[in-house]
Amino acid sequence: MEMILMSGCVTLFTLAVAVMAFGAATRQEREEQAPKPQPQPQPVVRPATPRFFAPNISAPVVARPQVPIEALLLQIENHVRLEQAATESFLAYPTTALLHSKTASPLIQ
Repeated sequence: MEMILMSGCVTLFTLAVAVMAFGAATRQEREEQAPKPQPQPQPVVRPATPRFFAPNISAPVVARPQVPIEALLLQIENHVRLEQAATESFLAYPTTALLHSKTASPLIQ
């Protein structure tokens, strides 16, 4: 009986401490959420007048010449073939030098 009474007292004490800690933690948040001043509207920023050292914003952007999709596909296929060959050579003769060597593909700089 004394054990049950002791464990109940300890549990109630622990619960009281937890409630006080939780109340203290949330009270600070309530104070921070107190009335905040209304945000002032942002002033409108107008673009600066162009200068001789700044790029002209209104100048048309020159488009890059379009590359045919077939040429891109051929480059990708060539890259895949080179990577497969590198993988096969590493699997045939695995060495540290082959593992860290760079590929000869033009797609990787």
